[in-house]
Amino acid sequence: MIKTIHQTAKNILSNGQSVSLFLARIAVAYGFYEPAMMKWADINAIAEWFGSMGMPFPTLNAYMAATTEITGVVLLTLGLFTRLISIPLIVVMIVAIVTVHLPHGFSAGDNGFEIPLYYMLFLALFASLGAGKLSLDYLLFGEEQ
Repeated sequence: MIKTIHQTAKNILSNGQSVSLFLARIAVAYGFYEPAMMKWADINAIAEWFGSMGMPFPTLNAYMAATTEITGVVLLTLGLFTRLISIPLIVVMIVAIVTVHLPHGFSAGDNGFEIPLYYMLFLALFASLGAGKLSLDYLLFGEEQ
């Protein structure tokens, strides 16, 4: 009986996988949009800020972070190369956590690492599950998951 209930629930809920992945991709892309645009609005200030934190090659890293984030916004929105773009975005989140958020603890309200951690978890899901059926990955490459 338990197996039957489990299988029935799985069959019903699995129908929402692509919609869930699509909505998650859009939410994460939106979350990267403003930080990316802020970086591009004054890349020199971002490079100076990176340098003030002791980050090596601050100008190069500012351009790399801004480029990765804006590319991630476009690709996640389209569901194109979703698995591939998730990896560098995870790296951006790791760097953000270590350099900015970790000293503030976990809570998002205190500028802690809570939100970047959630982004990393979503990106890990995209890297492992793919973009779902509502994506260019599926249309072009036949990747359902």
